[in-house]
Amino acid sequence: MSNVLLASAVVPAAMMVALWVASLRLRDVSIIDVFWGPAFTAVAWTAAAVAGPTPRGLLAAALTTLWGVRLGVHLGLRKRGRGEDRRYAALRAGSGARFAAESLVTVFLLQAGLVWIVSLPLQVAAAHRPGTPLGPLDVAGALLALAGVAVEAIADVQLTRFLSRPESRGQVMQEGLWRWSRHPNYFGDFVVWWGLGLLGVAAGAAWTLVGPALMSALLLRVSGVTLLERTIGERRPSYAAYARRTSPFIPWPPRREQR
Repeated sequence: MSNVLLASAVVPAAMMVALWVASLRLRDVSIIDVFWGPAFTAVAWTAAAVAGPTPRGLLAAALTTLWGVRLGVHLGLRKRGRGEDRRYAALRAGSGARFAAESLVTVFLLQAGLVWIVSLPLQVAAAHRPGTPLGPLDVAGALLALAGVAVEAIADVQLTRFLSRPESRGQVMQEGLWRWSRHPNYFGDFVVWWGLGLLGVAAGAAWTLVGPALMSALLLRVSGVTLLERTIGERRPSYAAYARRTSPFIPWPPRREQR
């Protein structure tokens, strides 16, 4: 088990250092966003390889690949032709000569650590009690993860189509899943990780739910919902009315506006 935990820490750290070097050459830290999902895929397959192939480890790796590769491709396509994300541009402007070292620690190595903690259910699913057969919890976790991938993918496609229409400029997406939740893509992500967390529980390690809990905190309080809603009202004036009638996260029928 210790070998799996160590290898699963080294792989994302090595990936992030390589990305950091690339970001310095490209002058674009936001390339890291494209590799967030694939980093988890790399960890899942590393754990499966070090522990040896087991049904639960391979199931965890397959589900993570579906989620991580889809997310990476989506973000990669969305990034084409765009410069550095404004969050990282602000960090670059504020750090000056310290930017290279600061971005390594506060962006790349930080995310390597987050990947390692969040992926604990994947690591344990591959290595803990390898002889334990798949059971109802594994099935429930897999179905939950697949449902989350579907929700996230549908929400991303709907938003991409909306943003591609010229008449949508400055408007708020209120169609499809976005009519029921202001952030259905993040909700899908949330569901994926609690589904993967069940695989860790099925392996006899409920403590690994710290991973999905951390991902939930990131989505809800750090880099997801809270960060986006902090500025979107300034950029899209109609967002306030949309927010009053639409669930912030969990999909729910929209409220009727009171007159």
